[in-house]
Amino acid sequence: MKDIEYMKMAVELAKKGYGFVSPNPVAGAVIVKNDKIIGQGYHEKYGSLHAERNALASCTEDPAGATMYVTLEPCCHYGKQPPCTEAIIEAKLSRVVVGTRDPNPLVAGKGINILKECGISVTEDVLKDECIGINEIFMHFIQSKTPFVCMKYAMTMDGKIACYTGDSKWVTGDTARNHVHHQRHKYSAIMVGIGTVLADDPLLTSRIENGKDPIRIICDTNLRTPPGSQIAKTAAEISTIIVTCSSDDLKKEELRNAGCRIISQDPGQNQIDLPKLMKTLGEMNIDSILLEGGGTLNWSALESGIVQKVQTYIAPKVFGGQSSKTPVEGQGFPSPPQGVHLKTQNITYLGEDLLIESEVIKDVHRDN
Repeated sequence: MKDIEYMKMAVELAKKGYGFVSPNPVAGAVIVKNDKIIGQGYHEKYGSLHAERNALASCTEDPAGATMYVTLEPCCHYGKQPPCTEAIIEAKLSRVVVGTRDPNPLVAGKGINILKECGISVTEDVLKDECIGINEIFMHFIQSKTPFVCMKYAMTMDGKIACYTGDSKWVTGDTARNHVHHQRHKYSAIMVGIGTVLADDPLLTSRIENGKDPIRIICDTNLRTPPGSQIAKTAAEISTIIVTCSSDDLKKEELRNAGCRIISQDPGQNQIDLPKLMKTLGEMNIDSILLEGGGTLNWSALESGIVQKVQTYIAPKVFGGQSSKTPVEGQGFPSPPQGVHLKTQNITYLGEDLLIESEVIKDVHRDN
């Protein structure tokens, strides 16, 4: 096996940390000696051992002289755990293969330099794109201090998210819906508008075995969240944030008593200031959001520039209907060049449905 194959193994190990390590990065490590894997590990939970130390702890023989494959540059500073560079040096590894550098200013090449200064051979950028991809959330958050926002929606082949009656159960099949629940586990928070709460009375939980429920964020300008909704009734057990411009202190207190956290923006505004909200949520260490809004909130999110990624689930169905809801509504952009431009990253078949994952190309529409 060559460097690429061992790094692929490290990447798959790293993915096991999704949903459990935020706001830390996911990371995987594989240790090889004499063409044999002698240790492997990943960052399993926020505050626990990093991938490198877990891999060293699992070694079946002395790792001296071995090569470590790690998806992200080893840390060289004290945080919840001591520096991984120290553990690598103490273990007398002879070579470290790194997927990508860590953009954290506390690391940012320093870890690699420390290893080199101690006589350890370092090879960089093996499967770099894949190693960056598994940490797209961390890469964005560590540099911007605002959450990575992924807008998700399911639609038919003719671009409808519901029939003209409003019925939307179900646009996609079981495989696609199960994939969504895994995404809810992966992201720190899920955000919807009040329209979704009133229309569907959703729970917004991750219904998978050993899954983690995301923090629920409700954009509710006029504070219409019903105290009897599933969101309010379960807020004592599942972290829930309601963002509002309302000055109704009695309603706020009622929802606080139910367990909701209220974030108040300037009263009198006719909609939530989403960029301002992202700064607030970033200060709360919320590193990622799965946006499952309706057409109104989706338009506001795209128009305000807070979205980094779009996940489009497409079902082989046609609903028709001039008044049927579409994924993005609002005013819309006036001409094709001014629209939000996307770059396709992945296309995945989920049963009979199709998932297209796209990166938002920032500010293209504002330059035309």
